[in-house]
Amino acid sequence: MLLLALDTATPAVTVALHDGSSVVAESSQVDARRHGELLLPAVDRVLTDAGVKLDAVTGIVVGVGPGPYTGLRVGLMTADTFGLALGVPVLGVCTLDGLAYEAEGSVDGPFVVATDARRKEVYWARFDNPRTRVTEAAVDRPADIAEAVAGLPAVGAGARLYPDTFPDARGPEHVSAAALAALAAEKLAAGEELLEPRPLYLRRPDAQVPKNYKVVTPK
Repeated sequence: MLLLALDTATPAVTVALHDGSSVVAESSQVDARRHGELLLPAVDRVLTDAGVKLDAVTGIVVGVGPGPYTGLRVGLMTADTFGLALGVPVLGVCTLDGLAYEAEGSVDGPFVVATDARRKEVYWARFDNPRTRVTEAAVDRPADIAEAVAGLPAVGAGARLYPDTFPDARGPEHVSAAALAALAAEKLAAGEELLEPRPLYLRRPDAQVPKNYKVVTPK
């Protein structure tokens, strides 16, 4: 087994290779505006560091979000393209699940994962432990969920942005492809099904066509 994992649902552009037992190579860069520019070079760098060619990969793991439309689709489209080109399965993992899995060691007991959804909102979910999510992923204003998350530690960049709602914010801030790959490998070894590689947007794209858009036709 050689899994190529990637995620662009957060400001981190993150890629990793996992051989079924451990991470072979990984790369992460935080830049919310350059997902499309940074992703493929990161894949090349990880493959080079691992000393393997792309055709050695036996599966693609991709974070399905939730995340902003523009960044999230970069990772999903790239994963689909690799899967088709190589003839290998493309497996989805909720980005919040990957971040929770990576938080093992920094939390003890129930906690919250919150990432930045922009528009003064967060993508969030509650977890009993780093492997068990107990609510569906959602997008809300922090003040609207203050009661639901009261008293719980929180991980993720979204938590750090809103200390009034998440006073006990902890790391990590962004998901890593290494955590996604390790979680996927663990689930596969246990015979569990992973998600379809379909985007979890939770809301409409930020970019909208103006309501009073005027169509200009040639005379």
